[in-house]
Amino acid sequence: MKRKLTAAAVAAGMMVSVAACGNSDGGSDDAGSGKDGFKGETLTVWAMDGSTPEQWQKDLTAEFEKKTGAKLKIEIQQWNGIQQKVTTALSESNPPDVLEIGNTQTPAYAATGGLADLTDLKAEIGGEWTEALNKSSVYDGVQYAAPWYFANRVVIYNKEIWEKAGIKETPKTREDFFAALDAIEKKTDAEPLYLPGQNWYFFTGLTIGKGAELVKKDGDKWVSNLSDPKVAEAAELHKKYQSYSKAPKDKDEATPQQGEVFGKGKVGAFIGMGWEAGIAIEADKSIESKIGYFTIPGETADKPEGVFLGGSNLAVAAGSKKQELAKEFLKLALSDKYEGQLAKENGVLPNKESLNSNLTGNAAAEAAAPAAAFGGTTPLIPSWAPVENDPNPVKTYLTAVLNGKSPAEAAEQVEDEINKRLAQNS
Repeated sequence: MKRKLTAAAVAAGMMVSVAACGNSDGGSDDAGSGKDGFKGETLTVWAMDGSTPEQWQKDLTAEFEKKTGAKLKIEIQQWNGIQQKVTTALSESNPPDVLEIGNTQTPAYAATGGLADLTDLKAEIGGEWTEALNKSSVYDGVQYAAPWYFANRVVIYNKEIWEKAGIKETPKTREDFFAALDAIEKKTDAEPLYLPGQNWYFFTGLTIGKGAELVKKDGDKWVSNLSDPKVAEAAELHKKYQSYSKAPKDKDEATPQQGEVFGKGKVGAFIGMGWEAGIAIEADKSIESKIGYFTIPGETADKPEGVFLGGSNLAVAAGSKKQELAKEFLKLALSDKYEGQLAKENGVLPNKESLNSNLTGNAAAEAAAPAAAFGGTTPLIPSWAPVENDPNPVKTYLTAVLNGKSPAEAAEQVEDEINKRLAQNS
């Protein structure tokens, strides 16, 4: 998951047989198991900038080296150009042993044969992994990675404006939310909700909430599913939300940065990642005490709205000669101790709900956590990536709906382009 971290708020792609690498007849490339068996080995882990807090690294390294007798080398990678760098590394004879990879990128790396089968690891330690979070680690029915950490969007609101509108508590249902926005519109001079028309990650969450998919299988190929009536329902819901906003219908949340708009103090709420509050605070420090967070409410109080889950998985390179040592690292890094520590220090969602207590005191993360089990991603197929290239046809679809076309008409306008892009890597 690529994310922007600020000081003000930190919240928040061959295949070798694993069995051949770890069999019991002496065929393993590992020196062996246990501290003495791994002595003299060095495990290389690629982690992304901002993912591994300094204390987490120190603690994990010390325990890993004590437990295995091996050395741990964590190499920090930059987000810019990382997909090509990982693709190249996985095709080489001496790749990094363990890699942090974006959750939506995992299927593409798995499809190339670059990732090791971790089904046995899932059976051993993954019984409690949240299903929605683990879904991106599975490709073609095989566990090719392990869920590590995640984040999703919440409602970030201005408590002062809500108080002026007479709103006593945060909304628990979608209708409650609309009622609150109505109150802000009627009783204050603030813009109730800042929602750019092309905030397609929010729209993707709405499709997930409707049980819809952006693509479908047509024979042996993937094609657009925007014409699905459930997708249309999500588009209409997005349109209703956007009706409370003065934001451009043909721009996304980064043009301009919605946090900067919110920071001016004239917006009741916006839907974004927790760290975007930091952008608002950078724009105007005085707004910090006015900021609150709540879970995006769904149709009923017992089920939050669907959300897009951004995050990172941990994977083992199929070409690594240290398969068993890599799994020892994963067992430790994914343990309750280190998952919990990462959640607490980085304000990210851990891979199982039982560890959410580590988010206590982090208001943005606490607001994000309830929706994680109801979240999802963009289509987990290798051919999806070209669809997101500019100009993103899903964004074009949303703007067309907001400008008066029916969802069916808007879908017809972009589906040929989506299908052409889906066919590029098929």
